[in-house]
Amino acid sequence: MAVAHVRTGGGDPPKVSLLYNPALRKYVYQALTLVLIVGVIWYAWHNAVQNLARANMTSGFGFLNSRAGFDLAQSLIAYSSDSTYFRALQVGLLNTLVVAACGIVTATIVGLLVGIGRLSHNWLIARLSTIYVEIFRNIPPLLVIFFWYLGVLALLPTIRTIFQHVKDNPDAVFFISNRGIYMPAPVFGEGFGFVVAAFVAGIIAAIAFAFWANARQRATGKRPPVLIVSLALVLLLPMAVFLLAGLPLSFDYPVPGSFNMKGGMVIGPEFLALYLALSLYTASFIAEIVRAGIRGVPHGQTEASYALGLRPASTTRLVVLPQALRIIIPPLTSQYLNLIKNSSLAVAVGYADLVAVGGTILNQSGHSIEIIAIWMAVYLSISLVTSLFMNWFNAKMALVER
Repeated sequence: MAVAHVRTGGGDPPKVSLLYNPALRKYVYQALTLVLIVGVIWYAWHNAVQNLARANMTSGFGFLNSRAGFDLAQSLIAYSSDSTYFRALQVGLLNTLVVAACGIVTATIVGLLVGIGRLSHNWLIARLSTIYVEIFRNIPPLLVIFFWYLGVLALLPTIRTIFQHVKDNPDAVFFISNRGIYMPAPVFGEGFGFVVAAFVAGIIAAIAFAFWANARQRATGKRPPVLIVSLALVLLLPMAVFLLAGLPLSFDYPVPGSFNMKGGMVIGPEFLALYLALSLYTASFIAEIVRAGIRGVPHGQTEASYALGLRPASTTRLVVLPQALRIIIPPLTSQYLNLIKNSSLAVAVGYADLVAVGGTILNQSGHSIEIIAIWMAVYLSISLVTSLFMNWFNAKMALVER
């Protein structure tokens, strides 16, 4: 009977076809994907260039130096109809950044309070927080903007009523009407830059003192009064410089004009509607993120803090929230990005943000591709910067394994 012998070792390994070589296939697929992407981009660009040439339209960004020819109601920097398109886009960008920054701060505070309120043992607070979340979370943000603009701010007193109020109360300096909120405008005098420098120095000194206090607490177990010292550095130091500089600050008060208020500063209803809508809408999602983060902290942490004699408020602030923050930060980043991108809805109420200003320029100049490219580049840059900061903050708050 013949016995088959099996070769179990030695010799050359069996040859593998190049078609089934994993290392080679990896590079081939990547190269094909890159070629496909480049081909699609080239085809789109070539098609756009041909269409522009067929319509006798020029391309490029040289038109940004042309005269704008239109006014803007909201401007944080000097602007007039004689300014360039580029200057108008700068105004729109600053308006977008302002409403996004204010909205993020307000949405974070409101969302944190509502999220904690949903877990409250007080029946009324918990139910009111739930109603708030369910209402705003299930309404499109555009409708929320219209609600504030047409349903709330448009019903405020007219400017004629404000004029009558000024006659009856000549000492009043703060007015609310359907055209906005009028208030005194600060006028900075010579030497106010030293006050700003003192304020910045106070913040840096307060941060340095907090780091030193943490190191001392780890070494000795005793914690210096960080809050009192920080407030003194941030508030008292600039105040002292302000007094030494001779009070370099005055105010320009609003007064009635022919058809509107003159002087002072005004916060327009367009900004208020967009700011309130984006803040309250995003806060409803942040509240759910906060609630989920708190729920993710083991209940044993709360019981241990109670056993050590901490009160519920101190337990939430010192034990639960710091641990929940590690769960909250990643989804919180997405909500910040959504708020920034939703600010483009400002065009619905006439707020002069980047999209609204760019739309006006597009209609006048006809350079649609360039304007859309600017929109995409700006929003992409803002989102990437926000993501990088939040990723850094997330890494800073993460637990360090030993």
